[in-house]
Amino acid sequence: QVQLLESGGGLVQAGGSLRLSCAASGNIISINALGWYRQAPGKQRELVARISSDSRINYADSVKGRFTISRDNAKNTVYLQMNSLKPEDTAVYYCNADLTWGSTWAKGRDYDRWGQGTQVTVSS
Repeated sequence: QVQLLESGGGLVQAGGSLRLSCAASGNIISINALGWYRQAPGKQRELVARISSDSRINYADSVKGRFTISRDNAKNTVYLQMNSLKPEDTAVYYCNADLTWGSTWAKGRDYDRWGQGTQVTVSS
């Protein structure tokens, strides 16, 4: 069973920083892409940042220059460094993975595995 476990959320003042982590565990063969999404109350879930297996990165325009996504392949972990936080960054942040799981004898592809989410609140 594959799980994504996020950590690092919390309450911070505007202009502050937080670092989110998401560790994937279980019978993982490979991780193709990792991403962070967020969902604010009353709004749809939106992409924040995504990093592919060959380190191609894309960011939402609203976070460019403030957020940095990175990954540690040895640890199956993705990070989101968030600087210069704004109240409008307040949301539940979700980790997402496109991965291959299984064993030598049987494997499967999960294009859309989600973590449970971590709350980020930015006060003005």
